[in-house]
Amino acid sequence: MHDKPILVTGATGYIGGRLVPLLLAQGRKVRVLVRSKRKLDSRPWAAHENLEVIEGDMVSGKRTMEAARGCGVAYYLIHSMNPSHKDFSDADRKAAYNMVQACRINRVQRIIYLSGLVPDDPNLSKHLASRAEVAQILSLSDVPVTVLRAAQIIGAGSASFELLRYLVDRLPMMVTPRWVHSKCQPIAVSNVLTYLTGVLDAQETVGATYDIGGPDVVTYRELFEIYRKEAGLRKRFIIPVPVLTPRLSSLWINLVTPVPTNLARPLVEGLRNNVVCSENRIREIIPQSLLTVQESVELALTRVRQRTVDTCWTDAGEPEIPEWVTCGDSSYAGGTTLYSAHAVHIRDTVEQVWKVVKSVGGETGWYKDDYLWRIRGFIDKIIGGPGLRRGRRNPEELFIGDALDFWRVLDVQENKRLLLLAEMKLPGEALLEFTLFPVTTGTEHVTELRMVAYFHPRGLWGMAYWYSLCPVHMVIFKGMLKAIAKAAKGDVVKGPWRIRHIALQRCSLDTVQKLTVAKAMKRNGHT
Repeated sequence: MHDKPILVTGATGYIGGRLVPLLLAQGRKVRVLVRSKRKLDSRPWAAHENLEVIEGDMVSGKRTMEAARGCGVAYYLIHSMNPSHKDFSDADRKAAYNMVQACRINRVQRIIYLSGLVPDDPNLSKHLASRAEVAQILSLSDVPVTVLRAAQIIGAGSASFELLRYLVDRLPMMVTPRWVHSKCQPIAVSNVLTYLTGVLDAQETVGATYDIGGPDVVTYRELFEIYRKEAGLRKRFIIPVPVLTPRLSSLWINLVTPVPTNLARPLVEGLRNNVVCSENRIREIIPQSLLTVQESVELALTRVRQRTVDTCWTDAGEPEIPEWVTCGDSSYAGGTTLYSAHAVHIRDTVEQVWKVVKSVGGETGWYKDDYLWRIRGFIDKIIGGPGLRRGRRNPEELFIGDALDFWRVLDVQENKRLLLLAEMKLPGEALLEFTLFPVTTGTEHVTELRMVAYFHPRGLWGMAYWYSLCPVHMVIFKGMLKAIAKAAKGDVVKGPWRIRHIALQRCSLDTVQKLTVAKAMKRNGHT
């Protein structure tokens, strides 16, 4: 089995993005099934000699057979609880059936599934019930399944940790539902990864189900208090009330944290169930030092402060690239594309200006009129969008697929281009593009920086929205270009000026610059 590749699904997600490089470091051959190879190309390990990438989709079944062909073991790390699926349970169901079929026909010897810790409770939340159903579906064929069931996974960038962090950081007083007294058994992400890799060589785990958890069983109230102490915050006052419904709780969480309503609601509903390990057999089979809740939170906070977050919960999923961005006939792809374009000449090198451009958003902000961006982010939060609180995974580096406030990175070309797709609530689809060009003026270095907002309106409301904001865009964009020049410590040679005629560069998404492993490792500060 060791000479056969290991299939990893969900390789661009929070756990998959950490598991794949771990398997590669162990000298194993890995094959990944991803919806977008472009999104994977920017990862430091994307060009590893033992990695094979297949572009497909488990929910639709696209190329799943090819992905499973010749594999000895398959990791199932897919969870469809994201905005692209209106009914995540149905999407999970379809993906699980496709996985079973692909593994059965290709005679894969084993499936390893990371599930949620599902209690013996008839009143399960939809989220936990879906996790249990997937486990049942995966067990329908004669391919043995190893199921690892975890409660909250604590690690820098995990949804559970980010939810905890934002709630305690921002709220000196919390009015909570009764679930604040529910019990849970969190586990550190490093311990989860050890179990996931450990079961590969533990033959007694084939076809078995195990609960995995840390050494501590705590209530959510106690979890809040542990975080508060580790973060060095003042005392938080928690007031549980019986009238706060999951819907109201999720709306409140949406406003306070970066977790959107559609993700917050199923998570909150799951908090009403006690999620505690019913057995600990896995500890004898795969012994390891389990981090306490306090140690897990401390380590996660250290990673956040050191800005060394490898993967984030926002990594999961793949943004849908609008048809009007890709190759094809523009009239067929969809009607009017509006734009607002501005440019400036900066007396500085392209490399220096690019450092400033690629640091936009997150803690850095948007260089000019940040209060307007915050107002727009707050409005977006109120109407159910992501708002600005998602920030960015790292303040200096960007990968394709990264969340960046209420944008998603579609394209990154070093010293050339940054393309962002809007994920805020809009009556249409929007892109924001930064492009850099060297300008020759004698012996001095001059860079032309262009900033273009593209908008594809939906109906009259979309047109009205765009034209009402045009004057605001002109002020903000010109101010941003000047501020970027100042941040780059370069003088403005010319402009900013408005570009009146410009065309969207179709097909450019298919020509993303590929990074070598050495270059990517160097960029990410690894040796």
